[in-house]
Amino acid sequence: MVFPELMGSSNASPRALNEARGGAARDAASQPTAPYARVKQFLKRELERGRWAPGALMPSEAELVAQFGVSRMTVTRALRELQSEGLVERLQGVGTFAAHLYRVASTLTIRDLHEEITARGHVHHAEVHLARQERAPTGLAQRLALESGAAVFHTLIVHFENGIALQCEDRYVNPACAPDYLSVDFTRTTPTHYLLQVAPLWEAEYSIEAAQATAQEAALLGIGPADACLIVVRRTLNRELPITLARLVHPGSRYMLHGSFKP
Repeated sequence: MVFPELMGSSNASPRALNEARGGAARDAASQPTAPYARVKQFLKRELERGRWAPGALMPSEAELVAQFGVSRMTVTRALRELQSEGLVERLQGVGTFAAHLYRVASTLTIRDLHEEITARGHVHHAEVHLARQERAPTGLAQRLALESGAAVFHTLIVHFENGIALQCEDRYVNPACAPDYLSVDFTRTTPTHYLLQVAPLWEAEYSIEAAQATAQEAALLGIGPADACLIVVRRTLNRELPITLARLVHPGSRYMLHGSFKP
């Protein structure tokens, strides 16, 4: 099954998108860089390179002041912005730590559904309906930065909470990011848990809508074709490549999406 969102896609090609991004980057590079931005860019670049593992202590404010020859206020602004993006965690009187990158800088968190269900004291199990390699159609290929017709991994899994279908997970995975994906037993672990281990993400994109499931999804979830669903389409990326594109369909009467916001 190909996502309804990908049918008839007319998005720009990966090459065109890369060229556009490159042009924007060149324009930005020609502008003077504010002192706080230099500090922020340095720390962000080193985080991308893996210089500090998740949870590792990063340079202190005093060390960054000395390294860049800027004020403490400037360093504090750089760290505050990185914290707001979910890239670092700051503990007053202790220091700044590299964040766990599965935490997304938004009101949503990428959380393993198995952990979410067991945290409620309930039982999770999964039924795998599809796990195979396919050729990516054009719309899907563009979202995963692949050539049209290139190999892509595809799984279709229904997740249950206490025996009741909670989520239909239709997922495509870039083989370059998780070459052993299809060898995993997804009745024993979830794709989310596995991918967070083997392909740590750097960025995530969401779209959320209330809509009807497809006929296949409705049948798998045991709901009526006209029943309202909460549908989340999520794409995750590392620094260089898209990792996965997933369509997560939840019966509206069985699922609530939680979030938080702090101004």
